[in-house]
Amino acid sequence: MTTDERPDYFDAFPTMAISRDADGILVVRLHGADAGTAVTYTAAHHHDWCRAFAAIGDDRDNRVVIITGTGDSFMDRMAYDVHIRNPQDWDESVYFDGKRMLRRLLDIEVPVIAAVNGPATVHAELAVMSDITLASSTATFQDSPHVPYGTVPGDGVHIVWLELLGINRGRYFLLTGQTLDAQEALRLGVVNEVLPPEQLLGRAMEHARRLAALDPVVARYTRVVLTQRYKRLIDEGLGYGLALEGLGALNMLARGVAAQRLR
Repeated sequence: MTTDERPDYFDAFPTMAISRDADGILVVRLHGADAGTAVTYTAAHHHDWCRAFAAIGDDRDNRVVIITGTGDSFMDRMAYDVHIRNPQDWDESVYFDGKRMLRRLLDIEVPVIAAVNGPATVHAELAVMSDITLASSTATFQDSPHVPYGTVPGDGVHIVWLELLGINRGRYFLLTGQTLDAQEALRLGVVNEVLPPEQLLGRAMEHARRLAALDPVVARYTRVVLTQRYKRLIDEGLGYGLALEGLGALNMLARGVAAQRLR
């Protein structure tokens, strides 16, 4: 296949817009229920990302991937309306996709760049796990759906944020619901550059064109070697974390708390 052909998976996922230029630079723009709206995270997003990352990773015409959001936020709203009543609900609604989603993101064997176009308070790990993470000056980072929401932070955030911030800062971040602005995220090494909003995507494309010019095998193998540690941590800790998160949700239900709207 050549890069000027449009693969079927580009149009297969209602929660994202996917395009690719002649240099093989794939831009994935996350959006809400309608293509032009900012992301309000739902169960459909979880389902789509898991499958989209697998399709992107399988397409060898992709040379670099850019992940960004729509409008003035990356992802800062949530309408996750799946209620957990028993282990089977948890398995079908969260565990099955949740255990695969971050691993499939890491299995994309080309460089991945995030362009965080605004607040990232829900699933911010999708951005900060990138090889290069660029942030708008308007961006903020938080893990709002877990401890602040009464939920165990076991879906991978317990791995990613402790890895990025260090064990003490990472635990504080998750336990307090701390919000990092763009400059603090830069100081702590969460992001690599902070730019005015209007320059963000252009800067991402600059990095992408430089990386797309590398020998394809060198680019792929560089991505593999640079993500090996993350893969090991995810393989070791994600299934266990999701199990504990599910037990916490079921405990809330057993105590008479209304079934939670998770993540």
